[in-house]
Amino acid sequence: MIETPFTRDAGVELPIICGAMYPCSNPELVAAASEAGALGIIQPLSLVYVHGHHDFVEGLALMRRLTSKPLGMNVIVERSQKLYRERMERWVDQALEGGIRFFVTSLGNPKWVVDRARAVGGVVYHDVTERKWALKALENGVHGLIGVNSRAGGHAGPKTPEQLVDELGDLGVPLVCAGGIGDERDFVRALELGYAAVQMGTRFIATEECRVHADYKRAILAAGEDDIVITEKVTGVPLAIIRTPYIEKVGLKAGWLARRMLKGRRTKHWMRLIYSLQSAWKLKKASLKGSAYEEYYQAGKSVAGVSAIEPVRAVVERFARAAERATTA
Repeated sequence: MIETPFTRDAGVELPIICGAMYPCSNPELVAAASEAGALGIIQPLSLVYVHGHHDFVEGLALMRRLTSKPLGMNVIVERSQKLYRERMERWVDQALEGGIRFFVTSLGNPKWVVDRARAVGGVVYHDVTERKWALKALENGVHGLIGVNSRAGGHAGPKTPEQLVDELGDLGVPLVCAGGIGDERDFVRALELGYAAVQMGTRFIATEECRVHADYKRAILAAGEDDIVITEKVTGVPLAIIRTPYIEKVGLKAGWLARRMLKGRRTKHWMRLIYSLQSAWKLKKASLKGSAYEEYYQAGKSVAGVSAIEPVRAVVERFARAAERATTA
């Protein structure tokens, strides 16, 4: 065990989160991370619509058969259509009924999740990229912060891990490093900087339990830091992906009409909705079909530290041994 404020909040042995990833968070991966002593985070859209088309409760029951250890859940709380909000609220209630007590919120006001979780002794950590969003999240009662830095995959932030820990480290809550953790040296370094845990996505995609296509995993192994580029053409928000021949062909910039709509106070929400509907399909097909479809592969700069496809337990245990050696040296 490596005890930190995060491990106490989450009830886990190690300060490692297997981050929620659409469309990569299949039930076997999430459960394997928790079983190994880390915290696996359920991504409900991946669970219900991508991997096996589970009913949420059935998917949670499957993971409970695979592990009895704590699980967490990701809740995207952005203002959106009423139907989406109602569906997410239902899933949160079902998660609480199923014993989930740790939630990671993102892209909006987390207060309604905090209120539901706190009523049963639950904990909420919120994704942030800078201090102003951290302060807003703390005003709404979150218990910890996940600092999404410039090395992250998916929707990366603008600041380095060092800048974020300097900016957020005085706020009095546990801070998680999200981005750039590809090997055990990165893990130890994050703990030495003062982070209470790390959140990894890219490293866990390149595992045996992750059910994405082998082309996706091979792309991670082959990529270096310079192969991670930012595109506007998937979600309407800058997204970190691997540069592939397909990405070079279609380009990284949104078209002029999309850029104009994304700048408008009212039209940006419609444009992001259009993008999200398109990207959900594209990312799902690419992750499951590989280069036979389109090479849209989300990943962060931690690809530089990923050199093999391994079992989840092997990754987690290697990180834990490295941290133990560092603390006893």
